[in-house]
Amino acid sequence: MTSSPLQYLRASLTTATLLLALLAVIYTVTALIGSPVLTQFVIRMYIYLILVVGLQVFMGNTNILWFPHIGFMGIGAYVSSICSMEPFQKSISLTSLYPMLADLHLPFVPALLVGALTAAIVAGILGLPLMRLSDFPVVITSFALLIILHVVMTNWHAVTNGPQTFFGVDQFTDLKTAAFFAGLVVIAACLFRESKIGLQLRASRDDSISAGAIGVNMIRVRWIALVLSAFIAGLGGGLFAHFITSFTPKAFFLTETFVILAMLVIGGPATVSGAVMGTLIVTVIYQSLRWVENTVNIAQVFPTNIAGLTDTSLSLILIAMLIMRPGGFIERRELSWGMLRRFSGNRKRLAPTSR
Repeated sequence: MTSSPLQYLRASLTTATLLLALLAVIYTVTALIGSPVLTQFVIRMYIYLILVVGLQVFMGNTNILWFPHIGFMGIGAYVSSICSMEPFQKSISLTSLYPMLADLHLPFVPALLVGALTAAIVAGILGLPLMRLSDFPVVITSFALLIILHVVMTNWHAVTNGPQTFFGVDQFTDLKTAAFFAGLVVIAACLFRESKIGLQLRASRDDSISAGAIGVNMIRVRWIALVLSAFIAGLGGGLFAHFITSFTPKAFFLTETFVILAMLVIGGPATVSGAVMGTLIVTVIYQSLRWVENTVNIAQVFPTNIAGLTDTSLSLILIAMLIMRPGGFIERRELSWGMLRRFSGNRKRLAPTSR
């Protein structure tokens, strides 16, 4: 019995509704508590969620280990920041900026979209030849592309201020803005996964020969997923830039790449639900470990400061997860009402009966 497009649409909307409800609960609790520290933590979590879900759009549907995602985030961050900054601020922060960019000034949302669109265009141009590759060649070339993007950001002094700090960005990203865009990205990823292109993409992932035999253009569907993924990455980069307000190219290189990949792999790269759950779990663990590391160093518990505790612990968690559950917490099936009912039923059966 085959499923109709309406059933796929209903399933994607159900998943999106459940995930949006979870994000709404987090937003409501954070807003009611009103703690500045908690608010900053949740904003960062929403930004991470946008990035991880964006990576899932491509990596989860193609099964390609994709490294340049954070590089496209950096493009979105720099472009949106330049578009939104006041000309006077640019004359202070970016003394060598090109005249046509120095006088450019856009409101926050248009600047955000321009940054995301620029990231998508760059990804579409540079990534098209890579869509013909598979297995080890595409992994190596994608890592090389990340390095190329990092080198360009580090040495393009006129636009990025080189390796020095890019500063003077207005702080437009607040809790409401981050939550709103996170919700939009989740809806887009769920709809894409169950769309015709998403189904063709997963078919070519599971069996490229059979998919090609029924008319699936693997290069085309991969390229579309890459462009959408890069657009979401650029969107997350713009939100990040207008949240942290100053950054360097190091913010878009190996450390953030590892964290984003860990979130997706631990949660489950094949599903949007896994991407969301992995982001929530790893963000709490990562920030908690960082707080412990900083507290220990400030209190001088040891004769010398400890370094690398956070990244080492996260690496061990990732290794353990890959050994015990290679597909992540949510492997193949998205969240649904039926899954929640089965989970609730299992808990009731396991609960001790009173005598």
